[in-house]
Amino acid sequence: MGEVYHQRQLNVVQDQGLVALDCIGWEDPIGGMGLRVFMASGTDIKRFRKPPREGCAQFSEVRGINGGLMFVGSDADASDQIKIALAEGELSLSVQRPETDIFADMNVCIAERNGEPIEVIEDWITYHVTNVGLNGLILVDRKKPKTENGFDKKLKAVAQASGLKALVHLTSDVPLGQADLPPASHPFNAPDAPGKDRMEKLTSDAWTSPLVELQIYELLKWRFLSRARAVMNLDLTDLIQPGHNPFKDVHESSVGVIQLIGQRVYPWRVRNGKKPGFGDHICRQFDNPRANRRWCVAPARVGSDKVWRFVRIIDAAPQPNEVVPFWRAMAIRHPKNTAAEIVPKTSLVEDEHLLEMAAEVWDHNPVRAPESKMEAAPAAAVKGGRTLIVTCMKNEGPFILEWIAYHRAIGVDDFLVYTNDCNDGTDELLNLLMERGIVQRRDNKFHGTDLKPQHWALAASDKEKILKDAGWVISMDVDEFINIHVGEGRLDDLYKAVGDANMISLTWRLFGNGDVHDYEDRFLIDQFHRCAPELCRKPHQAWGFKTLFRNVGIYKKMGVHRPKGLKPDLWDQINWVNGSGKPMPQKLIRNGWRSTTDSYGYDLVTLNHYAVRSAESFLVKRDRGRVNHVDRDQGLSYWFRMNNNWEEDRSILTKRDLVVAEFDALMADPELKAAHEYCVGKHREKIDALKATENYAKFYAELTGARMENLSRMHTHFGANVFLSGPESVPDDVALMEDVPQDFFFTVERAKTSH
Repeated sequence: MGEVYHQRQLNVVQDQGLVALDCIGWEDPIGGMGLRVFMASGTDIKRFRKPPREGCAQFSEVRGINGGLMFVGSDADASDQIKIALAEGELSLSVQRPETDIFADMNVCIAERNGEPIEVIEDWITYHVTNVGLNGLILVDRKKPKTENGFDKKLKAVAQASGLKALVHLTSDVPLGQADLPPASHPFNAPDAPGKDRMEKLTSDAWTSPLVELQIYELLKWRFLSRARAVMNLDLTDLIQPGHNPFKDVHESSVGVIQLIGQRVYPWRVRNGKKPGFGDHICRQFDNPRANRRWCVAPARVGSDKVWRFVRIIDAAPQPNEVVPFWRAMAIRHPKNTAAEIVPKTSLVEDEHLLEMAAEVWDHNPVRAPESKMEAAPAAAVKGGRTLIVTCMKNEGPFILEWIAYHRAIGVDDFLVYTNDCNDGTDELLNLLMERGIVQRRDNKFHGTDLKPQHWALAASDKEKILKDAGWVISMDVDEFINIHVGEGRLDDLYKAVGDANMISLTWRLFGNGDVHDYEDRFLIDQFHRCAPELCRKPHQAWGFKTLFRNVGIYKKMGVHRPKGLKPDLWDQINWVNGSGKPMPQKLIRNGWRSTTDSYGYDLVTLNHYAVRSAESFLVKRDRGRVNHVDRDQGLSYWFRMNNNWEEDRSILTKRDLVVAEFDALMADPELKAAHEYCVGKHREKIDALKATENYAKFYAELTGARMENLSRMHTHFGANVFLSGPESVPDDVALMEDVPQDFFFTVERAKTSH
């Protein structure tokens, strides 16, 4: 048996702003030399002279590969040195001879090393020798050489003990960009010289290995691998899954190529002081279909004319079912980061196959993911228990009793209200309601923290007994009304309609001011009937959803739009439907708050969102700020985005008689009636004070002017950039159009933002 371990380097030449990665030549049987020269990415063919001057090689073909150039064929005599003619000067290269005998008739892997320690390499080699019949390995080492004492000696020992027949350790002592650059007078140094920016960047890097160039796969084919029986490319973090053998399957494939598809896997946690190993990787993401693609090729079947690239063999596509799966161990790939730093842990679930490998292949006892339990057994939605709304308020006094009456009328049992900085009687009215057992009010103590008011309140609500005892919970605002379209419009009707669902997302239907200017102490549901269309993709702020969810412990905490902090091992217990009772997309299980074309629905329930109310009331809203975005001005751009008067919807009025009965019962209480009237008076007083100022008077005039009223009926005619830029981006000849054609569309360039 011959030598197992071989050290080799790329024959890198850097001269005159050009980088040649390698030059491979062989004597042609009919005379002269077969020759291939691989240039680095970004090389401009215009740098090379045509025809070449005397004494320089002439090539039969020049190809672009992976952003670089490959020169093919030559009329030069067999030699150890050639010259390539440049427009200015010459590029001299040493010629490497192919060493295809090293891996002749072997199953070989090209593996890239990015600093993985010898222990990982040993495990990786042993696994693939044992399980897939690996014979040979080209270790493409991107690590800066001569920085690891004794690594070569250790690698040689591993190669000899592993059962491999051959291992080539390929390095480069020449960092890209640190060769001498041409003099200032050279054309390369002109401001617009091709490739100049790239070389200047490379010269600034502390270490940029030529082995990162993607031409490396085609280069290795010609230098080492054209006679191999089969070749696959993987990283040292990748393991072919048990029961699969690409070296066998590739010879039975349609074109001599199969696709390797890698799923990323993670540890739940690596023990303190320990380096991550393959046996720690017992988890995968349940909701991330993203895959890494590699390949396995049979060179004799494919032929030498097919170019090898990073993730595919050009013009040799396998059939869709010709696939071998592998695992990609991400903590080994990123050893300085914890699992939580490289993946959302709420997406991780244990995989039984990985657990089996940890025990049987690696003899390892990994840290297991915690086991969660639902706090209540699955049951029909209608048997879910009491329904609780958690909300935040600041100076919402005039609107509280209608909102409370409405939601009590449709079956909401409990209200947990957090208030801050109120001076319009909101606190006093809520305290009276609390005395009567109708709501629970709490001070919102966000001041002095880094949290927004709503985020502080939701975090505090998780500790409240009223929430812990609730069966269904939703976080929503006092300008949002749950509008149920089945049965009598009550929550029980909705719960019956969704069967055993444990989450129901209510898509926003944005209601504009309907050209109502003046504030009146009347029901909002009586005043505002114009709204956005059901399909409302622009602007993105106008088409969110809020989520009613069963309080059974699948998630850890409240969120503004939906529960957050998924316990990932319970993800398959989620039965989440939209407002039409159809399943919500899996991509939203962990995060997401905005409706999309595959998540919205209104057949069973809508969330009517009265974001602006009357123009006069909007002045007060702008003055007081927002509970979740206290640092944002609610000016004309907000009004433009949220005041959508495209069409009419009066469906909420089917609940009006129920609401009136509840409201009248509340107003029959003299103290509640007086508290409500006080809030109404303070609201009127604030409106008058604001309108008396020059700024707010001008602002009110803009809100109620013909221009803004017309724009509120044109939303679907605008591109997203119009809403990002604001109403001033719409010229008057568009904003004041009287008869807008159905297919009319207007947009602007995206507004530049400063950071």
